[in-house]
Amino acid sequence: MSVATRPAPEPYIAAATLIPELTWRALLVGTLLGMLFGASSLYLVLKVGLTVSASIPVAVLSITLFKLLSKLGVRDTTILENNIAQTAGSAGESIAFGLGVTMPAIMILGFDLEILRVMLVAVLGGLLGILMMIPLRRALIVQQHGVLKYPEGTACAEVLKAGASAESRAAASPAARDEAASSAAPGINATTIFSGFGIGLLYKTVNVALKGWRDVPEKVFDAPFKGGSVSAEISPELLGVGYIIGPRIAGTMCAGGVLTYLVLIPMIRFFGEGLAAPLAPGGIPIGEMGPNQIRGAYVLYIGAGAVAAGGIISLLRSLPLIWHGVRASSTSWRHCRR
Repeated sequence: MSVATRPAPEPYIAAATLIPELTWRALLVGTLLGMLFGASSLYLVLKVGLTVSASIPVAVLSITLFKLLSKLGVRDTTILENNIAQTAGSAGESIAFGLGVTMPAIMILGFDLEILRVMLVAVLGGLLGILMMIPLRRALIVQQHGVLKYPEGTACAEVLKAGASAESRAAASPAARDEAASSAAPGINATTIFSGFGIGLLYKTVNVALKGWRDVPEKVFDAPFKGGSVSAEISPELLGVGYIIGPRIAGTMCAGGVLTYLVLIPMIRFFGEGLAAPLAPGGIPIGEMGPNQIRGAYVLYIGAGAVAAGGIISLLRSLPLIWHGVRASSTSWRHCRR
């Protein structure tokens, strides 16, 4: 179906319906959860180079917290308030991810990670994201409704609808009521999240704090495969990330590790072992380096170049959509001024 003939999506709560939305408690809970998940996401992105969206767990936790407060006599929140809470919470995680991927670049450029510089990057990155989404919302969300699936956003919406209060269900549009009557609630709840948190905390405590076993078992090969190595970090956070991103993306990341430790590092060691002097940007001769030292001195730059190339290619492929969204927003703005 073309963009011109595709029917407009009908929201769960119609725009003309007036129910509480932007309230102080929604902002407060969203901010606190955003700080919590932002800290964990920053740790994760600095450790493994990626993170996952906090929208679903923040939505579940905010709904659970407000349900508990409603049993104490506090007014239950509407679905729009829960949406504000999960939006604020996931925004904290998004800023943390932006910081996590830019801090290494700042260090590579030779700058120190001063608090003011890091805050400036976070504020400017957040403002840039907001300003970019203003023109892109029409092109990427409204006009691509039903084409771009947004699976995580869709799942988060299902969580919010499943936990909607009686007030929200009464104010829902007729289409939303029919959909709720014919669909089952998603199988995610606060018990699942807290159970996973407890199991992961127990495993990490025994592994790291009590030194129950090696954190990263490793086998470094000798000749004729000198420089090659195999290691594995079995940790709860990586297990959770792998489950969320799925086997295809996880397999791609694993293939990158195999390429690094079983192909690139042995090749660099083989061709550079005879060098008596350090080869820039390394600080010691390659023959004296271990696998992780070769990775830090040479292979990381190959990975950074691959990430930059992937970003540039994605940007070039998205330019038609970006231009269309900017042009449509400019046209609407001119019409509003008239």
